Amino acid sequence: MSSIKPIRDPKTDHLLTPENSALLVIDYQPIQVHSIASMDRRELVENISNVCRVAKGFNVPVILTTVNVATGLNQPTIPQIKKALPGQPEIDRTSVNSWEDKEFQEAVKALGRKKLVVCALWTEVCLCFPALDLLKEGYEVYTIVDAVGGTSRLAHETALRRMEQAGVRLTSVTQYICELQRDWNRKETVPVFFQGLLDNGSFFVETLKEK
Repeated sequence: MSSIKPIRDPKTDHLLTPENSALLVIDYQPIQVHSIASMDRRELVENISNVCRVAKGFNVPVILTTVNVATGLNQPTIPQIKKALPGQPEIDRTSVNSWEDKEFQEAVKALGRKKLVVCALWTEVCLCFPALDLLKEGYEVYTIVDAVGGTSRLAHETALRRMEQAGVRLTSVTQYICELQRDWNRKETVPVFFQGLLDNGSFFVETLKEK
């Protein structure tokens, strides 16, 4: 059995930890969700909501941003994400590329973290553009492939290829949850860890849940 004491510093770990990473959630708004054609929209919403709940449960810093709400051209973040991130402020922009927004850029820099997990709609635009810019700025960029989507499967997959070729690291909802937890001896986050996997369908029974 491993020790409760970590064998390496979670702030300098090469893997994702709650202490060395942050989650950026970009443009999960009704118009964008309804235009997704790369995967089932209901599954997409369930997956990104699960990611947000897990990040919140592990105390991972989150930045939430929208586009064109103040202009009246778009609606705010979908309620499923707002429920998962209660009280989370939203940074509204007019720029398609969130990294070209001063407030967003300042918020990211203020986190002081180099490992950024970026989820956005669409994959080929609002995810790809800031991801490429963040790489250029020296950040380690990750994206959760089953929590993002594009206007077609081809557009989504082509954008993932472009980002991966540039250095973005691809992961999944299950992998993200397990990477944050990594040890059952981290008792305080076991309920978040287990519920995240249960919600994702990775666990189909509750026999391991602590009473």
